[in-house]
Amino acid sequence: MQLSHTPAAMSASFDDPNLIGAAGLVPVVGLCDRIGLRDLAGQWIKVPGLGRSNAGAKVMSLVAGMVAGADCIEDLDVLRHGGMDKVFHDWRAPATLGQFLRSFTFGHVRQFDAVASRALIRLAGEVPALIDRDADLVFLDVDDTVKATYGAGKQGARVGYTKIKGLNAQLVVASTAKSAPVITGTRLRHGAAVSAHGGVRIITDSIATTRRAGGTAQILVRADSGYFRQANIAAITKAGAWFSIGARLDPAVRRAIAAIPEQAWITIEYPNAILDPDTGELISEAQVAETQYTAFTSKPKSTQITARLIVRRVPERNTTKLAAAGQQGLFQVWRYHALFTNNPAPLVTAEKTHRGHAIVEAVIADLKASALAALPCKSHPANAAWLVAAAIAFNITRAIGITAGGQFTKAETATVRAKIIKTPARVSHTARRQTLHLPTRWPWATHWDNVWTAVMVT
Repeated sequence: MQLSHTPAAMSASFDDPNLIGAAGLVPVVGLCDRIGLRDLAGQWIKVPGLGRSNAGAKVMSLVAGMVAGADCIEDLDVLRHGGMDKVFHDWRAPATLGQFLRSFTFGHVRQFDAVASRALIRLAGEVPALIDRDADLVFLDVDDTVKATYGAGKQGARVGYTKIKGLNAQLVVASTAKSAPVITGTRLRHGAAVSAHGGVRIITDSIATTRRAGGTAQILVRADSGYFRQANIAAITKAGAWFSIGARLDPAVRRAIAAIPEQAWITIEYPNAILDPDTGELISEAQVAETQYTAFTSKPKSTQITARLIVRRVPERNTTKLAAAGQQGLFQVWRYHALFTNNPAPLVTAEKTHRGHAIVEAVIADLKASALAALPCKSHPANAAWLVAAAIAFNITRAIGITAGGQFTKAETATVRAKIIKTPARVSHTARRQTLHLPTRWPWATHWDNVWTAVMVT
């Protein structure tokens, strides 16, 4: 490829009032209108002093800006360029949106959570494939991440278990074997929060949201050992879901593992090598076994929980540990990973199913590469509201990708944004009809038309 003219014979000018850089926002806003996102926000979010400030328009501006790629308040100005005012109206300026966010308290964030939950339920009604209703099992994965912050003025910023100063974002995502994940719940905590803090509330809320969204299949909640708490597991079982949670290798668990007879271990091979969470090395073979285990024996007997303890072991590669054990390779030394579950699937299947928990990490990475690239406000509730808006934008983008079909069904946010949302167009009017003129030979024109037909025509 080369230039058709010499640089001296070319010029550039931002002077066309009829061009827009994100024509995909038209069906996005159309989909938001179909699920009533604007009305939901107006109904549920009641900020004192701003009661008549049209919260619906502000939430729509936040979500549309994030779908278009905004990852800070200033970037929300992406909604005000070229012919956008010919296609949309009633958006809000970044300064107004910043003031709106800074007016939030914790209670208003919970109101926003109610909006996000109801929006997902309605979105699943409009796009049934968002949560596969024919699935035998719906997975709910809970995890948290620390988003690094800089400067001394960020409320709640602490140094936590990652040794990074920041704020702790907790997420729950729902997925099935066929459907890509959507976010069913979010919480923003201070940076030093332990993983399981608030776990009962966010998990039970997410179970309820998933069921109302059409997830009628059995729900399996998956989490790492940070969520290995009696209260979390009791809440999951009370809600009628199954659990598959990493077990901490405390003395009681180690005793249970040591009691497993050698002949009970089954060798499994991984066609695609998996990453060892402790060492980062790729593992192509391991051994698994299981035993019955009663957890939380320090608590009253009525609150103790008995279930399967499934253990995976791999050979220890750390030479220091081998030397400390006095083995020096003469006898096999193992590293163990345990999970506590009431999933009735066969041993190998249950262990493999738990490893699918890594899907939540992909969602976290996706968010951090888009709207969660920054937490833009000093106020903690404002940043919490930003996280909720980011989750809504993620789910809307996921619905657009599913509607587009093909390669976009499970595509990341950045892919859907670049190829569907950020399609350029020129706006024209004939009589009373508005037309978007899109690029000829656009590689993803068929997928774009799928979205347009499903949202704007059907």
